[in-house]
Amino acid sequence: MTRRRPTEHAWLITGPLAAVAVLISLILALSTPIRPGDALVAVVLLAVMVVAGVPTLSFVVRRQAVVVTLTEIPLVLAFYRLSPLAVVLVATIAAIMTQAYRRYPPPKFWFNVARDAAGVSVAGLVVAAAPTLDEVGPATWVVLSVAVTTNTLISLLAVVGVITLLQGWQGSRETASTALQVLATTALNVAVGLLILIALATTLWSVLLLAALAAAGVLLYRSYSQFLRQHRTLADIYELTRAMSEVGQQGTLADVLLGRIRSLMQAEYATLWVPAQGRHPEVLLTARLDDRGLLDVAQTPAALRERARDSGGTLAVGRALGGDPELRRELSSRQVKDVIVVPLRSGQAVIGTLEVVNRLSDVGHFAPSDIPIFETVAAHAAVALENSRLVDRLRHDAYHDALTKLPNRRRITGALDEAAKIRAPGEVVALLLFDVDGLRQVNESLGHAAGDKVLVEVADRLRRSAPSSALVGRAGGDEFLVTLRLESADAALELATELREQIRDEMVFDALTLDVDTAVGVAVYPDHGSDAAALLQRVDLAATAAKSVPGAVQLFNPALESRSLRRLGLAGDLRRALEEGGLEVYFQPKVTLRDRRLVGVECLARWEHPTHGTVAPEDFVAVAEHTGQLDRLTELVLREGLRRSRDWGDGAQSLAVAVNISVRSLTDQHFPARVQELLDEYGVPPQRLTLEIKESGVMDGTDRPIPTLHRLRDLGVRLSVDDFGTGDSSLAHLRRLPVHEVKVDRSFVQGMATDPGDLAIVNAVVTLSQQFGLAVVAEGVESELTLELLQDIGCEIGQGFLFSRPLPYERLEAWFGAQVDPETISAGELPRLRVVP
Repeated sequence: MTRRRPTEHAWLITGPLAAVAVLISLILALSTPIRPGDALVAVVLLAVMVVAGVPTLSFVVRRQAVVVTLTEIPLVLAFYRLSPLAVVLVATIAAIMTQAYRRYPPPKFWFNVARDAAGVSVAGLVVAAAPTLDEVGPATWVVLSVAVTTNTLISLLAVVGVITLLQGWQGSRETASTALQVLATTALNVAVGLLILIALATTLWSVLLLAALAAAGVLLYRSYSQFLRQHRTLADIYELTRAMSEVGQQGTLADVLLGRIRSLMQAEYATLWVPAQGRHPEVLLTARLDDRGLLDVAQTPAALRERARDSGGTLAVGRALGGDPELRRELSSRQVKDVIVVPLRSGQAVIGTLEVVNRLSDVGHFAPSDIPIFETVAAHAAVALENSRLVDRLRHDAYHDALTKLPNRRRITGALDEAAKIRAPGEVVALLLFDVDGLRQVNESLGHAAGDKVLVEVADRLRRSAPSSALVGRAGGDEFLVTLRLESADAALELATELREQIRDEMVFDALTLDVDTAVGVAVYPDHGSDAAALLQRVDLAATAAKSVPGAVQLFNPALESRSLRRLGLAGDLRRALEEGGLEVYFQPKVTLRDRRLVGVECLARWEHPTHGTVAPEDFVAVAEHTGQLDRLTELVLREGLRRSRDWGDGAQSLAVAVNISVRSLTDQHFPARVQELLDEYGVPPQRLTLEIKESGVMDGTDRPIPTLHRLRDLGVRLSVDDFGTGDSSLAHLRRLPVHEVKVDRSFVQGMATDPGDLAIVNAVVTLSQQFGLAVVAEGVESELTLELLQDIGCEIGQGFLFSRPLPYERLEAWFGAQVDPETISAGELPRLRVVP
């Protein structure tokens, strides 16, 4: 916060300025005394200076106003016609008269007088030191220009000094930024003054022409001033709306909104008030000129903004705005000289108010012309606020269970990862999974409404019974999760037992009493997993085991992870399969949803084990990661995809290929060079290759993948974020990544037709991605209804069983023949699907 000093401190600047003026005036009195014949001319020039002292341009700098006048024009004439001392006296008297007319308070009044006197006296010293001004020639022009410019520089330095003294260095920087405009105006005024001087020296009849030019000049200056204000207003409104669109989804909307509105309206205060609505609490935030942060108080009474909300119209009170006299007196007692309150509208409803208080500068006031500008800003602010709340609701729904209002699995996953990062030594992060027994029987016997009541009651009991530091959530179905920090795994087991006993109490619904039990699995970090995914997998194994264990509480142990043991046994087989060609690459088509044109294929590795049969991709990929064979697996898929892309291109059927890569590849500095080598080897244009990276790989909270992503993008390769929505990131994070495409996870796409929440999430992802210039691919398109919904929200590309399952190359070629219209291939277009079964 900038420390303000009282305006009385201006005497520290006013005093030296006055001393300089007096000292130089004495020097001028001794060297160039006043000529007796100058009295009449002095009176005329005094009148001209008073008229020219009316401000034409004004720059508000924090709490002070820097004004630009036409005084340089009469100064040029005065320095040519009068002695320097006479010019100082005339200019000082004119300054006293104009400052008195403006009704400035004493500190500012005497500062302005001393500033003008000091500036003119120094300028007079310049004229006195120059040769005699006998003719209106170039030499005279130079002397008068230097003198008047010196006067302007002295005034600017004085203003910078006093604002620095009262407002700090921030104010001085803002004042200095206006110096170029002030000096440009001075140069123009000097040129006009010299032209007038030349005209008067030629013939006194030129006074008639000069009078007409003066009237036109006044109108021109006023028009320029109005144009400058309008230009600044439009520029500020544009910057404000752009800033709101950029940060509205990041939770800093109020900071940007209020700070810029306060600056735009040149107000001391800007306040946003939004009453409590639903789960959103009341918001009352104020930006004040001298505070960097926002205040949670307002300068005006609450009744004022409530009146504006109830009436639905703008409320303006002030000297130039009028208003209720009694209200003006009440505001004056609060040191409020004027205020504008505008309601924020969402359709026909008023959702809050926006207000500005106290136009900056000692004599500045809000004018009726400010009201339309402020109403325009308020309209933009209302839209931004509603959009921010909409995204917040979508984000909340995406991370919370609709039935119990608890955090869902996605939210728990994010909390686990965060807890693991900041875990203190000597403690564990415990994860407890409660599996409700017998819920299926309740649903079948009493209906799903009764089952929902059971789930809600279990959620309430867990919420009430769990420690305050615990995060309670619903994993889905009949499973609930609790995570918190504890001192040991034994403490986690003890807590799990206590919570299970709380849930086992009888549940009474109307005249029905139910006994509900749960099986509880327990896993802890770091003993049972290094990340949230591993903990969730292992706590699920423990809960499954708890169903057959007396006591129904089971701590995870390695013996439960038979699947992991199976993976371990696959390591040697995978190495042989990679060496002997035992893995095959399948291809799944990617199709434009609007006109069903084939745009490419995704390359997917498949492994048919001679003993175990089909091995799930997640199993052998995990084995490859843990045994250091992931690079070979990735290269195998890349080679096969590029080879097929080259063959298709040779056959006049250019298709792009997409290959999944691991986050480990992004941490390998040699990976981009290897991709370039493969592209050159197979002669495939880089834009025909898309590399897909899982959301968790590129949004892990670090910047490690970003340099590799930039190098890959520089090669011309397309980059895609795969399985978007399964992590805890947001679309706002994508803006810093050099990616081209977002793939919406199949879990959301497949639920669009039955779950409004999934539909809303996919719609939000598509809309925001397109605003960021990203293409959107929907995974898991398996029905015509899902296809139609995706078309309606503007999704561009899809893949899924509706079009084709992943196929080996030979079957894909047959699929091409059956599904692709050959006429589109010969015409050089993207192949169009003939029929979608």
